[in-house]
Parts: sequence; structure tokens; C-alpha cells
Amino acid sequence: MTDATPEDGGPVADLDPDVKADPADATDRESTAGGPRGTLHPAVRGSGAVGLAIGALGVVFGDIGTSPLYALQTVFAIDGHAVRPTSDDVYGVISLVFWSITLIVSIKYLIFVLRADNEGEGGVMALAALVRRATTGASRRVVGTALLLGVLGASLFYGDSVITPAISVLSAVEGLEVASPGLSNVVLPAGIAILTVLFLVQRLGTHVVGRFFGPVMVLWFLVLAVVGIPEIAKHPGILRALSPTYIGTFVSNHPYTAFVALGAVVLAITGAEALYADMGHFGRAPISSAWFFLVFPCLTLNYLGQGALILSDPKAAANPFFNLAPHWARIPLVVLATVATVIASQAVISGAYSVSRQAMRLGFLPHLTVKHTSTRESGQIYVPAVNWLMFGGVLVLMVAFRSSSRLASAYGLAVTGTFVITTALLVIVARTVWHWAVWKLVLMGAVFGTVELTYFAANVTKIPHGGWLPLVIAVIVVTTMTTWQAGRRIVTKRRKEFEGPLQQFVDKLHERKLIRVPGTAVFPHPDKETTPLALRQNVAFNQVLHDHVVLVSVRSENVPYIPRDDRITVDPLVHHDDGIVHIDIRFGFQDEQDVPEMLHLAHGMSDELDIDADNAAYFLSRLSIQRGNGPGMMRWRKRLFIALAHNAANPAANFGLPEDRTVVMGAHLEL
Repeated sequence: MTDATPEDGGPVADLDPDVKADPADATDRESTAGGPRGTLHPAVRGSGAVGLAIGALGVVFGDIGTSPLYALQTVFAIDGHAVRPTSDDVYGVISLVFWSITLIVSIKYLIFVLRADNEGEGGVMALAALVRRATTGASRRVVGTALLLGVLGASLFYGDSVITPAISVLSAVEGLEVASPGLSNVVLPAGIAILTVLFLVQRLGTHVVGRFFGPVMVLWFLVLAVVGIPEIAKHPGILRALSPTYIGTFVSNHPYTAFVALGAVVLAITGAEALYADMGHFGRAPISSAWFFLVFPCLTLNYLGQGALILSDPKAAANPFFNLAPHWARIPLVVLATVATVIASQAVISGAYSVSRQAMRLGFLPHLTVKHTSTRESGQIYVPAVNWLMFGGVLVLMVAFRSSSRLASAYGLAVTGTFVITTALLVIVARTVWHWAVWKLVLMGAVFGTVELTYFAANVTKIPHGGWLPLVIAVIVVTTMTTWQAGRRIVTKRRKEFEGPLQQFVDKLHERKLIRVPGTAVFPHPDKETTPLALRQNVAFNQVLHDHVVLVSVRSENVPYIPRDDRITVDPLVHHDDGIVHIDIRFGFQDEQDVPEMLHLAHGMSDELDIDADNAAYFLSRLSIQRGNGPGMMRWRKRLFIALAHNAANPAANFGLPEDRTVVMGAHLEL
């Protein structure tokens, strides 16, 4: 038999399917969203909004900001050069690019989606969390649908998160071949080295990374505009491509070509989904400011410039971006592009951290170690397990595909799938949380849904040529998340049977008149509704009770620090004279979660807390899960659930419990 050992405060300490899996990280208890206006992210309540906007340029907009390198080049190279460098085709493609960016990024994400935040955090799992809190009772089907969409969206996002660093870094380093064809043999080793450094520095935090990347990306976006403006000045007629009428002309003249072209045009908006997932790192206001005042105008000027160049020199369609620059500037531009495309990887990496934490809070992933890397912004986090899993996946892709051109066919399907799911969840949020009228919901769903489903359909054609890759990754992630959730439900039900109501247990203790022994026993436990397994087992086997029994529940709030005097709430529970009390401890996300220190602080706060904190013994509840033959899950899923539980974070270390005074007790459970 195989067993797992989740403990109080650990992966299945709080396994109620309707609450978060991690009671020590309960930051989404009270949403700050609640409606279309939303609220300010904690980061922008201070004085660092400008710095956050610059940091967002490096972390949030790296992916979409480097799309001009390959988007139009790919469009004019697809399907045997079906898109020709004629005025009708060029105007149609540029118009498609401009209005795709406008509709999907500027309107959908910046105006609507970013308002649907969960305690300042974004991502498809945040949308699912908003729906779950807003709907109860008869709407449980809606909640289930929203959670399923959230899992599917998160899974597709993980697929994109693995592909983006691989293709971005490879395309960047491949620029070395432009400067010197003899360097082709060092492309892959150099790419691996760059990625290794990139993933290593993640532990320093996105604010540190953003400080370095931000100024570089400011230069990058300015260069995008500078190289595009001269061609626009030479051929001002390209400005007519801003009219959406050219999309209609392009589609009516070449319907199949236009449809296939959409699969490449979508490359211009890859990164939009990371924009929302990264909202917790910087806040809505800095992201919006950076987009509308710098990123969007510079991208538009560059795409217009590329279109004008293709019209004047059809041969430039082979590589319109670098052909925009004069010969003397091309090597420096290759160097800058290399740095910028490496930076593009950061957007999805930091976004994956946010999505992972949302999944943990919703109970679809076990409690993983989450490190806060900023003293001011709660969303700036580092998740070591996710970081290194992504790193391994990216390296495998680089070694397997070996070039960005081979990965290009796999790019786009995960992104467009995430777009569609986000729109579906946004409609549900608008109905259940914002209480929009039906006509508004229909209008929003029709506009965004039609466009995104068309993009998704165009990318489905890529499946035989590499588009299967993000789907495989998504299937693996969906299987992992649904297995953990299903296992949680089973273990929750059975654990509650073991634990039983706390009040009933305390009443029976009074009836039994157990022997009381000197000392203080501390039992970490998610809440005060059920009995800690360690307490129940200690009484059952030892037939004694300590003079002072303290049940401790830990909560993490969405503020950096909580004053020491405001952290502790004492509840004497059923009887005021039995020495059994419950302590609720609230920590800020930057506070060290040191439970023994809090017991020192709590000493003497009430008559029931005359405790010896220096010599207190800590009893962690451990439910040893064994793979059995019970119904509910297939045997291979049971193995997976147990493996996930084994790799969850250690609550004893998380709460600073002394090893020499910590005892683990519990029971066995067959899954």
C-alpha cells in the first residue's frame, strides 16, 4: 500500500469542497471587486504607480510587445504564400492586426476583464472564484460550470506558459545567425543558458526583474515606433488600413486565405491572456497606463510601418521587421530584439505563479510553497515548484524542437482557447456579480465570442502540425487538477467523520473527567467547527488532557503587515473554565507566520491563556492516506492524488514549529 501524510495546515487539512484548500492563505474571503468599477490594487495606493507601470512593461507586455518580430512575417509566409503583398491583402492584414489588438486587448481585457479582479489578482481562476462566491443554492450548476471553465482555461494557459519561453528565447538567440551564420551551432546552448539564468532569477521577485526589464522595454517600444514612422511618412496611404472596411474587402475577396491568415494574425495578440493573469503583480492602473500611453501606440506605428514597407518593396515581406531598420542599425536591433524576446518569457512565468495560487485557493492544487517577494504588493509571488516544473518543460521543448520555426505551428491554439474561456467566464461574472441586463450580456458575448471562436477555429488547423502540444499539456494539467479536487472531496467527507463536531467532543471531555497533566498542548487546525485529529487521538490513546489546550487557526490577509496587537482573537469555546481555547491568528502576507511567537504574544490576554509558551508541545494532525479499493476514483488517479499530497508544503516549517516539541498524530484512511 501507498500512503500520504497531509497534516493540519497542509494539503488536505481543510478539505471541504466548498472552501479553499489552504486555510492559511485565505486571502480571497472578501473580494474587492464586486462590480464593474472594481477597486485599486494595493500596489497603487502608495506612491509607486509610475515605477509599477515601468515594471509592467518588462513583465506584462514582453510577449505581446515582441510580436512585431514575427507576426506579419508569418502571415505572408503561410500556406504557400497565399497572402500576397498587394494593396488589398496588405491593407486587410494590417487592419485585422490593428482591430484584433483594439478589440481583444484594449477593449475586452483593459476595459472589462481587468475589472473582474479577485483581491487584486487576475486570471481565469480568479473569474471562477468570483462566480463561486456570488452564486449559491440553486446556482450550484453555474458554479460548477464556472469552475470547470476555470480549470480548462488555466490548463491552456500552462500550455502557453511552457511554449512561450521556448519559442521566444529560441527566436531571440536565432538572431545571432543574422549577424554571423557561423554561430548557428551555439544557438541552442545559448538559449538553454539564457533560460537557466531567467528561471534562476525568479526567486528575486518580479519587482526586481521588472526594474531591470522595464527600462529595456521602454527603449524597445520607442524603437518600434521610431523604425515604423519613416515608412509611414513615405507612404501615408497605409493609414487607411486603420479602417475596418478593409477587413471586409479582404475576407470577401479571399475567404479561405483570410481564414488561414487568422491563425497567424493571432500572433499579434499573444500575451493578452498573460496581461490579465499578471494583474496581481502590478495592479490594473499601472498596466492600463503603460498600455494606452506607450505600448499600444508604438505597436500600431510599427505594424503600419511594416505594412508600408511591404507595399513599397514586396521582397521585404520575408522579414519586414528587420528590413524597417537601415543597414547600419540592423545588428544593434538584433541585439535589442534578443533581449526583448527573452523578457517576453517573464510575462507567462509570473502569470503562471498567479494562476497556480488561484488554483490552490480553489482547491484544485495542493498547498505549494508561495514566497512573497515584495513588501508592498501581495500579488508579487514566487512559487518554486511551478518555476522548476516550467523550466523542465521548456528545456524539453527546446531540445525536442530545436528551432522557433518548428514551434510556431504549436503557437496560438492555447492562447485563443484561453480567450474563449475568459469571455465565457466574463459573461457569467457580469450576470452573477455585476448583475448586468440580459441584452448587455448577449452583446458582449456575441462580439467577443464570435471573433475569438473564429480565431480558435483558424488555429485548430494547426493541430496536426504541432498544435497538439498545448493540448497535451492542458490534458495533463486538467487531469492533475480534477484528480486533486476529486480526492479532496472524498478525503474531506471521511475526515469529517473522524473529526466530529468540536463542541460535542468538548462536552464529552467534561463528562469523562480525564486526568489533567501539566503543560500546554497546541493543536493547529483550520477552524473551530471540528475536532483536530491529533486531539482526538491523544485523548483516545493516552487518556489524559493537558492543563491548557490551545487550538490555533492561521489566516493570511491581503495586506503586507498586521499590527501585532490586532493579530489575535481568543475564543474560550464552550466552557470558560476548562482550559480549552481557540486562537485565531491573522498574518499579513509579508509577516512571518511564526505561531510560537504569537503564543508568547497571546499569553495573558485572557484568564484562559495562562500558558507556558516556551515549553508548549505542538500536535499536528496527520491523515495517512492509503490506496484502497473503495469507490470514487480509479486506481491510477488515487496514485496521482497520493503523489501530489506527498509533495505538498510542510506546515510545521511554514508555521515555525520547533522540531523537538512537535508531535505528529492522526489516523489512516483508505482512498
